[in-house]
Amino acid sequence: MTACRLLAIGCVLLVPAAVWAQSSSGERAARTAWGAPDLQGVWYFHTNIPLESPPTASEAEAIMSSSPRHWRAPDAPPEETTGAYNAFWVDVAADSRQRTSQIIDPPDGRIPEILPGVEIQVGSVWADFQGSRPVRYRSGGIGTDGPEDRGVAVRCIVGFNSGPPMVAIGYNNNMQLFQTEDYVVILNEMVHDARIVPLDGRDHLPHGMRQWMGDSRGHWDGDTLVVETTNFTDKTSSFSPYIAVAIGNGAGLTLVERFSRTDEGNLRYEFTVTDPTTFSRPFTAATDMVPSAGPIFEFACHEGNYGLANILAGARAEEREAR
Repeated sequence: MTACRLLAIGCVLLVPAAVWAQSSSGERAARTAWGAPDLQGVWYFHTNIPLESPPTASEAEAIMSSSPRHWRAPDAPPEETTGAYNAFWVDVAADSRQRTSQIIDPPDGRIPEILPGVEIQVGSVWADFQGSRPVRYRSGGIGTDGPEDRGVAVRCIVGFNSGPPMVAIGYNNNMQLFQTEDYVVILNEMVHDARIVPLDGRDHLPHGMRQWMGDSRGHWDGDTLVVETTNFTDKTSSFSPYIAVAIGNGAGLTLVERFSRTDEGNLRYEFTVTDPTTFSRPFTAATDMVPSAGPIFEFACHEGNYGLANILAGARAEEREAR
């Protein structure tokens, strides 16, 4: 797998510079040498727009009446300390449009009804909650007997925000997109996860082959790149709206992501979650990614994951003291 990734990324680095083609609106739109829309670059996707609309009309009205410029005003009163990250670690939002939710369908901006019997795992970054393995949420845990008791992002299996789908949180909300005529590569900065997506129409992997990030296939719908991902493992969630919440499992999930250029030069990102074993209907969320001036940096997770080792070592020390 490592060799395949290096080969695919190596091929991307040999791609000719983008050429320019006249768009239907008369403006000049970036195209690759083979004529596809050029979506390449480093894209930043943090946002202040909540994933879901508030449950009440008054709360939604409060969001719409406030200015995104003031949501993180420098003269705002200090918030209660978290005991963890200083403010400079946390990304500033890029998508500053006034919307009540990233979810655009259903029209109420809410995650659809969860079907009866679906497991919902809820954890906490402050304390361990009782639960069973596998832990599918990203942060928190159910105990300290072993690494499998901790969230999947704490174990560096997936990133807090890399998904798929990509849902902004906290920091390292950067993605780099590479293109060749036959592949695209979606590289997330967090945990340096890379999805190599073939565009040649090949079938998905056999049903029994399951992966943490699923199995992705892409195609062009006009000027929009469409990526369909199936074959998720049941060790991950069908959808994780927040880092300490996991709804269902990924076995029945089909994820469709759409990437397209906007008139402002941003990258429109939409994703649709379809899982008839978990939700009463599909739902779609959307946000705009903006060009990033900086490069992607290495995110050393396993390489510097002292947190997980210290959690387990601390638990063993407490056990020794209790003897």
